[in-house]
Amino acid sequence: MQTLNQDIRERSFRRAYLLFGDEPFLINSYKKRLKEAIIGDDTMNFNYYEGKNPDVREIISLADTMPFFSERRLILIDGSGYFKGAPEELVEYLPGMPDTTCMIFCESEVDKRNRLYKKVKELGYAAELKKQDAAQLMTWAAGILAKNGKKITRPVMEYFLERTGDDMELIRNELEKLICYTADRDVITKEDVEAVGTVHVSNRIFEMVSAIVAGNRRKAMDLYEDLLALKEPPMRILFLIARQFNQILQAKELLEAGCGKGELASRLKIPPFAAGKLMAQARAFTDEQILSCVKLCVEYEEAVKTGRLSDRMAVELLIAQKII
Repeated sequence: MQTLNQDIRERSFRRAYLLFGDEPFLINSYKKRLKEAIIGDDTMNFNYYEGKNPDVREIISLADTMPFFSERRLILIDGSGYFKGAPEELVEYLPGMPDTTCMIFCESEVDKRNRLYKKVKELGYAAELKKQDAAQLMTWAAGILAKNGKKITRPVMEYFLERTGDDMELIRNELEKLICYTADRDVITKEDVEAVGTVHVSNRIFEMVSAIVAGNRRKAMDLYEDLLALKEPPMRILFLIARQFNQILQAKELLEAGCGKGELASRLKIPPFAAGKLMAQARAFTDEQILSCVKLCVEYEEAVKTGRLSDRMAVELLIAQKII
């Protein structure tokens, strides 16, 4: 990201950019920032392609066209799939593309062995925009609040991120709600977060698992109904419950190997404040108990796939099951 920020700041642009990774918020953000920096509101010298396999010859023809009363022509290609199956014509064309043309490719997934990937990396810049860790998210969120004259303590920030998860788009929206809600007050409290905040699906799943293993079927069912009201598909809920049990099992194995919270968070790729809650769940059960939970999830998932149970019924039976 440092390279992208520097190019934008210095207005020194490369022939081609590739923005890819598992953080769509960052991809969209840099896509907009690069477009604004390169051509601004100029629509005459801007071409946009969205979707799989756009016409390569048309793209090359446009790239060869000199910009009209402007320094550059920008071609933005979004979700082409070219970085899994590269069109040779485009690979061979890029080295001779006029300096007056800039191409930006945006992809969710790429094959780094792909010839187009290697060519863009050679001639321009390939930026892998990944999910941010807890420290990066806290710094970023605190910066947004500071720009709006707001302060927040670390414990409240951790509580806020526990509820939102690591989805940067959701975090941005939730911060805007907090900024508006607190109005003239400059300090954001835990009560403010609870008053206007939205609880992320993964957090509700965590609570559901806690309720299921504790035998609190009423609470688990209430949380399940909340997720259904949020339009979460039952099959996805079942998958997330199974994933949570798998994480508990991994956490237990790491704890038994002597890992602390920091190492556990790093190994499982979760924020440290989430690792603490996972460790507490892992300590509450034996390996056999957790394995039985995982097995039960697999059985219900198989029952849905073979048509023996509806997806909704499978989750309801899992909740009703005496697991521990």
